[in-house]
Amino acid sequence: MRDTRLKIFTGSSNRALAEEICQSMGVPLGEATVTCFPDGESFVKINENVRGADVYIIQSTCPPTNHHLMELLIMIDAAKRASASRISAVIPFYGYARQDRKDQPRVPITAKLVANLLVAAGANRVLAMDLHSQQIQGFFDIPVDHLFASPVFFQYLATKRSNKLVVFSPDVGGMKMAAAYADVLGASLGLVAKKRVNATTVEATNVVGDVAGCDVLLVDDITETAGTVTAAARILREHGAVSVRAAISHCVLNDVAYERLKTGVLDELITTNSVPIETRGLPITVLSIAPLLGEAILRINSNESVTSLFRIKGF
Repeated sequence: MRDTRLKIFTGSSNRALAEEICQSMGVPLGEATVTCFPDGESFVKINENVRGADVYIIQSTCPPTNHHLMELLIMIDAAKRASASRISAVIPFYGYARQDRKDQPRVPITAKLVANLLVAAGANRVLAMDLHSQQIQGFFDIPVDHLFASPVFFQYLATKRSNKLVVFSPDVGGMKMAAAYADVLGASLGLVAKKRVNATTVEATNVVGDVAGCDVLLVDDITETAGTVTAAARILREHGAVSVRAAISHCVLNDVAYERLKTGVLDELITTNSVPIETRGLPITVLSIAPLLGEAILRINSNESVTSLFRIKGF
């Protein structure tokens, strides 16, 4: 049974998405003051009664990452001290997710640290989308509902079917995701091997799979500089690809990324509104995940299963 005391609040990272989620649910967005002191410290005040309420705080930890993360922690603490019965952190984009292991000496596992901070602040559960790696769910000592943007992508890709579609992963780590897309779309599978030169530069070295005369779909979970995806697109075109599109869940694009996308190596970049994004006149298609997140919140609130949200219509 649905809790009528459902309350939804948002920080400053992606208010437009929060408003769209509330609109899809038919629930008003809660009133909260979220601002900064002159020295940059975050200040939060929840402007309505949440005592005994089921509270959901929507906040992507996108740039400025540290500011938005701290804002989320403070909002959770404010809700806890206002006697909310349950507090769920809705994090469409989970920052620091790539630091999920010790891959060299004397480095932190920051994805685990952020999980600890959320729990310590008072979160009772987390709703996230397309985490960089599945094991991050295990970093939490509270329930985690992990959604995938793939149903939203599939619905859009159904309008662009191709008889010669090949799904490629731009690196080895994304092969599992690429294989899932290829299976649903009835396409063959390929891989682009890459070598990272530095933090912002990637060199594509080899193509595994047949690409000549085919339409290519590159799939990945996140891009910031667009180095990996544009390098992969370039080598795929050199091997005879007719068109190259990319479906990427989280596009945290910076100026370097926009310059690379201006080269036209990608026919289309398909992404979601998990973070605010500007198209800047480029072939960037932004799909809304608001209905998916809204339905998930309603089901969590009424203690229903969210598994059926992974089912894909039209395939």
